[in-house]
Amino acid sequence: MKKMMMICLMAVASVLTASAQQMNDFKENPVLKNILTRTSIRKYTDEPISKTDIETLLRAGMAAPTAVNKQPWHFIAVTDKAKLKELAGNRGRMLEQCAVAIVVCGDLNKTLQGKAQEYWIQDCSAATQNILLAAHALGLGAVWTGVHPTAERVAFVSKAVNLPETMIPLCVIAIGHPAESPTPKDKWKPENVSYNEFGK
Repeated sequence: MKKMMMICLMAVASVLTASAQQMNDFKENPVLKNILTRTSIRKYTDEPISKTDIETLLRAGMAAPTAVNKQPWHFIAVTDKAKLKELAGNRGRMLEQCAVAIVVCGDLNKTLQGKAQEYWIQDCSAATQNILLAAHALGLGAVWTGVHPTAERVAFVSKAVNLPETMIPLCVIAIGHPAESPTPKDKWKPENVSYNEFGK
């Protein structure tokens, strides 16, 4: 019995050691390190973000993959403090405190037609993740605040930034120089993975 327990403990230790080594290998790769160490930042300093950095963030967003290369998006960069306060509404202080908020919108004039129109959500989500990763790479902090599909939030944000009916706000990204340093979460869970078919 003791021998069996010892074998099990050694097996667990081996797995943990391999996992730790793999994580170290990941962190030596700058792209993987950026992905694995990114975390949501909700508190910011008063330091502004340069127009160059804002354009870099937007370029990163537009580099995202998109169905049939339709690029059905429009980005609104909000730096005006009064407008940021308006966008914050009753959803917390992070949008009011940030240096810039990027409203990521789906442009229905640029989407695929029919049922495929809904691909704009995936396209704009990919763009949003690119912006979050670019912000982290620039030493900035950011957080994704969801808008679509909650009708009240869509209407509120649309009014705040004067969107036409053909544009739908997917989310608002609050971005600024971080005033907090939360520890990134290790979200790797082998039980969430199957190979070749579900459950295997």
